[in-house]
Amino acid sequence: MPELLLLNGPNLGILGRREPEVYGTDTLADIEKAVAAEVAARDWRVRAFQSDSEGELIGVIQDSYDTVGAIVNPGALMIAGWSLRDALANYPSPWMEVHLSNVWARESFRHDSVIAPLADGVIVGLGALGYRLAARALVALPAA
Repeated sequence: MPELLLLNGPNLGILGRREPEVYGTDTLADIEKAVAAEVAARDWRVRAFQSDSEGELIGVIQDSYDTVGAIVNPGALMIAGWSLRDALANYPSPWMEVHLSNVWARESFRHDSVIAPLADGVIVGLGALGYRLAARALVALPAA
């Protein structure tokens, strides 16, 4: 069965209790279930992984070239995750960058993503719904 990679970076493992006024109350498990529901009609499964370590995220990307696509929330690694960027540049399937908060409505250091230019799409500021929308987009892409 084809799999969609759901990759979450630093501090996203504590969603639901991390600044709920910014990131919402959904947990990462809630998001994983929602994404799985979105891709189920396509008979895809979700391969979910979260780490606070850039190196571990890179290893998962490199071990997931067999996935049909990816949803990536790099967290703060969007700012200076150059090694993560290099790994995503080599990822062979379409992928979307997702952020729960609107990064452009926050501190100026969050306004530039080093990985966004490589993504097939970027969704920001829609909370957990952003993950569902990314999944819908990937299901709809002809290459997926």
